[in-house]
Formats: sequence, structure tokens, C-alpha cells
Amino acid sequence: MPNKITWSSQELELMALFQRISGATAKDCIVDQKMNRVIFLVSADEIGLAIGKKGSCVKTLENMIKRPVEIVVYSNDPIQLIKNALNRKYINEVRLSERLDGSKIAVVVLNNPKFQGAVVGLGGKNAERARLLIRRYFDIADVRIVVQP
Repeated sequence: MPNKITWSSQELELMALFQRISGATAKDCIVDQKMNRVIFLVSADEIGLAIGKKGSCVKTLENMIKRPVEIVVYSNDPIQLIKNALNRKYINEVRLSERLDGSKIAVVVLNNPKFQGAVVGLGGKNAERARLLIRRYFDIADVRIVVQP
């Protein structure tokens, strides 16, 4: 994890609660006020433990904190993290590019327009999750989702 990430007392409490309920260790916790949800990042080998049998850990957490809970597999690779935050089975490729002003963006390419809704999510929640994570961990300003048949 980058050194610049700090957690509020609320996020630390949520991470401790997450570990007590699931047995998995959260690498990070983000309280997303805009979308009224809590996002936990876990390692790939603990994703099953984090979700629980038939989603039991997620349901228990949601009932306790009265907010939707989302779990994403963490990756040190920005392209992999974006795929993990979005619906990876519909993504054709992810390209990293640099704007003229020097800022970096990630372009997610879909090859079928009918899957755009599944990738973006209801109200753009999946796309916003990817943006939050990629800004937090990498020096990438934005995530764009495009369809190229």
C-alpha cells in the first residue's frame, strides 16, 4: 500500500469489524459518502472468506452498518485493479494514456455496447468505484469507459 493512505477512526473501526465477522484482513476501507456505501479491498486469496458462504459476511456487515458493502480484490497493477473494480468479463482491454497536461487516464475498452450498463453499474456506481480506487492507489486522474465494436 502507498504510504500516503490514512484511515479515519470510522474506517479503522469498520476494518476491525470486517475482520471479526469474516476472518479476512481488509487491506483498505473506503467510506464512499457520495454513493452511501463502504468498499473493502482484500487480497485474492481471501475473497471467499471475505464474502462468506452465500454472501453471509457481506449481509451481516450490511445489516450492522446500515449501508451497502462492496468487496474488491486488491492488485498492485493499475490495470488489474480497474478490472477487479468493474465487471471484468465484459472488458476487452484497459489502456493507460497521458493527456497533454501530463495527467494520466485509464481507458476501459468494451467490444459490445450491450454490456456497457453492466460495466458502468446502476447510476455509474461501478465506474465511480474504479475511479475512487485508481486515484487512491495510482497517479491516474480518471477512468473512461468506451465501446469499440
